[in-house]
Amino acid sequence: MRAKLPVFPLILLTLLTLVAFAGNSLLCRLALRHSGMDAASFTTIRLVSGAVILWLIARGRPRDTAGQGSWSAALALFAYAAAFSFAYLNLTVATGALLLFGAVQGTMIGYGIRKGERLSWLKATGIILAILGLVGLLLPGLSAPPPGASALMLAAGIAWGIYTLLGRKAGDPVKVTAGNFLRAAPMALALSLLTLPYATLDQAGIGYALASGALASGIGYVLWYTVLPQIKTSTAATLQLSVPVIAAAGGILFLGEPITIRLLLASATVLGGIALVVLTK
Repeated sequence: MRAKLPVFPLILLTLLTLVAFAGNSLLCRLALRHSGMDAASFTTIRLVSGAVILWLIARGRPRDTAGQGSWSAALALFAYAAAFSFAYLNLTVATGALLLFGAVQGTMIGYGIRKGERLSWLKATGIILAILGLVGLLLPGLSAPPPGASALMLAAGIAWGIYTLLGRKAGDPVKVTAGNFLRAAPMALALSLLTLPYATLDQAGIGYALASGALASGIGYVLWYTVLPQIKTSTAATLQLSVPVIAAAGGILFLGEPITIRLLLASATVLGGIALVVLTK
């Protein structure tokens, strides 16, 4: 039984975790729009650096804990990371984070329904609200995000949802995540080789990619696995609703990105709908 953390360290670790998750969107956008980094190279450096830091952390785990990852989960992880990077070539931080989060939660909720989970009227209302919010965001108009980039980010969210589902009850989460990152790294290297003629690197972009892989992804996941057993499932679900909000705030503060009325209304509708689903017993 893992020892219970005191309240203040638990709050601090939780905040750091949520900032790390939102930071992936911000770091990717910084690298792709404010440096000379290409999307394939960002993906590769992110996954390779994440694999290295997670492998080092996993080596310190107790030897009696099981978990090694799988190729199917690694493929889903790679699909998420690649689609995520290419989508952020043409999306703002806030829009990308909302589309990603909506697709992840939609995938997991859809899986639950397929497995026979019964829907109360509150849950059904929440699902309808979330769908309407995403549809409203993507409807053609002057403030609509680019359809191609939006489709890529939705695909990234579906891939991450699948990755999450594949990892349930797969053993020690740190060892499993390290194994998946190690398997996904060669896939990313293959992508970089295929796109080598278009590769562009610079010092700032490499730094952002390393921070995304080693800190926001690697350390972020380890922090989350430390916090998760200490809080209720409903609390964890609620906390995740803040990730797109934190990402949007980062985009405004550090990148000067605008927030449109359409995005605000869509965010309130999507996040409110998801909250109804995940918080209703």
